[in-house]
Amino acid sequence: MSRRRRAEKREVLPDAKYGDRTVSKFINCLMLDGKKSTAESIVYGALTRIEQKARQDALQMFHEALGNVKPHLEVRSRRVGGATYQVPVEVRQDRAQTLAIRWLIKSARGRSETTMTDRLSSELLDAANQRGTAVKKREDTHRMAEANRAFSHYRW
Repeated sequence: MSRRRRAEKREVLPDAKYGDRTVSKFINCLMLDGKKSTAESIVYGALTRIEQKARQDALQMFHEALGNVKPHLEVRSRRVGGATYQVPVEVRQDRAQTLAIRWLIKSARGRSETTMTDRLSSELLDAANQRGTAVKKREDTHRMAEANRAFSHYRW
C-alpha cells in the first residue's frame, strides 16, 4: 500500500447489453487472462438462463443475489499490546459489493455443474433465494463479527 497518497478509483464503463456498471464489474472480476469476450459470454449466458428458469427479469435477480451476499459487518485484526484481536467493523458500500462479487464467483467456480454458465446461473439463483455457498460465507462473516462483539471498543 502506497504511503504517498490514496489510489484514485477508476470509473468502470457500463456493459454493452444491459448498460449496468455492476454487471461490468462482475464481468471484469470473472475474467481470466484478459479474455473479456469469454467472460461476457459466460455472464450473459448465465443471465439468459436465469430468465428462462425463474421467468423473472434477470438483471433484477442479479442485483437481488448481490444484495443477499453483501456483508454488513466483518472482522479486522487489531494488535493491542501483545495480543491480536478480531475487531468487528462495518463494511463500506464499495467493499461490500467487491466482496459479494468475489464470493459469488468463487462459489460458482466450486460448483459441480459442467459449464461455467450453468454454475454461475445456479449460484446466482441460489443467492437470490437466500441459499448457496456465497450466502453461507456472508452468514459466517456476520457470525464471526457477532462473536467478537466484545472487542468492538478496540475499533479505530
